[in-house]
Amino acid sequence: MDSNRGILTLRRNGRETMNCSWGTELWDQFDNLEKHTQWGIEFVERYTKFVKERSEIELNYAKQIRNLSKKYQPKKNSREEEEYKYSSCRAFLMTLNELNDYAGQHEIVAENLNTQILSELSRYIQELKAERKSHFHDGRRAQQHMENSWKQLESSKRRFERDCKEADRAQHYFEKMDADINVTKADVEKARQQAQIRHQVAADSKNEYLSCLQKFNKDQSEHYYTLIPLIFQRIQEMEERRIERVGESMRTYADVDRRVLPIVSKCLDGMNKAAESIDPKMDTKQVVETYKSGFEPPGDVEFEDYSLSMRRAVSESSFLNARGESRRRSRGKLWPFIKRNKGTSSEDYSHLPPEQRRKKLQAKLNDITKDLQKEMDQRDALAKMKDVYMKNPHMGDPSSVDPRLEEIAHNIDKLQQEAQKFESWLADVEGKLLEKGDVQRRQSAHFDSHGHAPVGNNCAQNRESSPDGSYTEDHGVENQFKSRSTEFDDEFDDEDPLPTIGTCKALYPFEGQNEGTISMAEGEMLYVIEEDKGDGWTRVRRNEDEEGYVPTSYIKLYFDTNAKGAMTYI
Repeated sequence: MDSNRGILTLRRNGRETMNCSWGTELWDQFDNLEKHTQWGIEFVERYTKFVKERSEIELNYAKQIRNLSKKYQPKKNSREEEEYKYSSCRAFLMTLNELNDYAGQHEIVAENLNTQILSELSRYIQELKAERKSHFHDGRRAQQHMENSWKQLESSKRRFERDCKEADRAQHYFEKMDADINVTKADVEKARQQAQIRHQVAADSKNEYLSCLQKFNKDQSEHYYTLIPLIFQRIQEMEERRIERVGESMRTYADVDRRVLPIVSKCLDGMNKAAESIDPKMDTKQVVETYKSGFEPPGDVEFEDYSLSMRRAVSESSFLNARGESRRRSRGKLWPFIKRNKGTSSEDYSHLPPEQRRKKLQAKLNDITKDLQKEMDQRDALAKMKDVYMKNPHMGDPSSVDPRLEEIAHNIDKLQQEAQKFESWLADVEGKLLEKGDVQRRQSAHFDSHGHAPVGNNCAQNRESSPDGSYTEDHGVENQFKSRSTEFDDEFDDEDPLPTIGTCKALYPFEGQNEGTISMAEGEMLYVIEEDKGDGWTRVRRNEDEEGYVPTSYIKLYFDTNAKGAMTYI
């Protein structure tokens, strides 16, 4: 029971507290209320400044995030753009895009803070200042009225007091004159009349004082029980609205962030999705697709038996036995250090290896097909427009479309020619790759049936394809070969012709422009007199007076295992 009574008492006190009125509770705190309301306005201004600084922070943060995303975006026509064929790079690009959207949400936060809080509070502060000024102006005017009424009361009171004292003095003077036998009757009458006048003035002053007193009491009652409560009640309502407005602004402040959370969450989910899209296997496969040349690794190096001193090997003669070892060392050194001739980019991508050339041609052909389809769509659209103009002349002149149609027709013809050109190049390189694959499969079958490594055209990884399926000569290697061949020019002139060990067919044309090389046409049959020793060159002969070196990858070899001086495989 005691606990319930205590709860009821707290609730009653709480209701009394909630129902308190500044007009009755704070009737004598006019100056303090003025200070408090001024502090309330300053608090709203301080909160507004806080929101403004937060908005600026959001804008600066969004700007920095956008600049960061832009900084790491791939630049057009740069190597970075090619890197985005890997899943990890694409995931990074997706992350940058999501980060850009994430920055946009911070810009939205800043914009909403400005429009929904800053502008509203700034306008409200001006209204609040004007309302406060009006209320306290009314309060001061009521106080001034009370002060004037009090001064009037005090003045009438002092006048009444003075008139009463003068009436008393006049009465005493009359009584004194009336008691004096030496004073004439006229003087006594004059004193009596003066006393009566003073008493009448005192009576009038009294009535005036009573009237002022009644008026002051009425004004004071109206001031403290009507005017001040009303004014203070308005100030209290104004203060409550201010506090409520601050609360609404704080809720809006939280809602501004809450409304962008779903989009921010989607951005973060997008970043997670980008991370999950990374495929290591696909990236490593892409490395193969990017750098695969289409060539085969070099074959095994043969064993050369020096114990058979009188036997003539394919790659050495009796004249070269004394210098054969140094010659093979010099040639052997060429193979590991042959550098790829980068050359200059050409329209048919002949500077690339066969496999890479095929991919580039296919990609270019796809681009041309897309452009061609786009031009054809424009042509169809313009044709329909012209037809509409012909049926409805008021809509436009049909002849105005003809120049554009002619231009598009010219572009279509040009693109079709380009497509045919690239299709022919693509068909040629695909045919060469297919023929090479067949050769390699036959050599592999020969290896399986004879038990030794095939001697094939697989030692020239560093040769590059040309428009007709041939390869561009590596002039750096030919310069090396030139210095090497010069060393043995005299030896070739003095020694007996080397025996043939087989024949070969030229798969591609070759222009032997350097000393020691021999030119050949595609499909030409030549005699092989010295096999490739690992540096990518095979020595061939056209007739008794014309022989030299050709790239091993340019020919298809047919060895005669029964020929004199043929290589013995160990």
